[in-house]
Amino acid sequence: MNWIDTHAHLDAAEFGGDPSQMLAQAYAAGVRSVVIPAVEPGNFAAVRDLAHASGQVYALGVHPLSVERVNEADFSQLRRAVLQARDDPQCVALGEIGLDFFVQGVNRDRQLWWYEQQLRLARELGLPVLLHVRKSQDALLAGLRKLGWAQTGIGGIAHAFNGSRQQADAFIAQGFRLGFGGAMTFERALNIRRLAAQLPDSSLVLETDAPDMRPEWLARAEQLQPNTPAELPRIAQTLATLRGWTPGQTASITTANALAALPRLASWLEMRGATKGKVLRTLL
Repeated sequence: MNWIDTHAHLDAAEFGGDPSQMLAQAYAAGVRSVVIPAVEPGNFAAVRDLAHASGQVYALGVHPLSVERVNEADFSQLRRAVLQARDDPQCVALGEIGLDFFVQGVNRDRQLWWYEQQLRLARELGLPVLLHVRKSQDALLAGLRKLGWAQTGIGGIAHAFNGSRQQADAFIAQGFRLGFGGAMTFERALNIRRLAAQLPDSSLVLETDAPDMRPEWLARAEQLQPNTPAELPRIAQTLATLRGWTPGQTASITTANALAALPRLASWLEMRGATKGKVLRTLL
């Protein structure tokens, strides 16, 4: 079975700057592609270089919790970086962007400014977005509606989704798939598990958010260790159980959804499938 991890911060300090062994473990577990999102201009080069060195894919964007470390002039830097990456087949989205109303003390006006400007840039370039949606679903949806996102056909992924069913349906109507990961593995995560069980098949994608969003077995381990893409198949088993799917069905459906959400990822995997001698093989 083949899996796609649609969200993993492989450049994080927890991985020591060299995730090659971790990626080898993920590949052995059946994970064939990992999307590496940036969070601010300071790590644009790191995620791009890491993706190129490992055969993975990446996204460029400014995370809502990074807005205190950037200014409006940095938007020009983001724009240049995304324009330069437009012809790079491994750049598959704009992200991680969005809003975070859970963490206290982060200026909301700055978050909203960066969110809208990045949405406009993504719409201009036809790039899907990877959305951070913590406690901010309604404000995110308002921004999407303001820009007529549903009419663009661009879509994206609402990462680590944990809103209401009504909000989930609203994101789906805007062309988004919803990301489910380690949080789904906790039996007390009733809302997330209910959504994972009941949403349309075509709306679900899998993610780890490595090194964070540890699944239950890592969160309860005696020695704290980072989450990694190698955990994705076991996380996927929870989704399979909730929906009554076989592991094979789960892999097939979530992979198809990820490729639909990120068309440039599909193109990259086709390109890799036509290139011999690569370490990682294509899903297709």
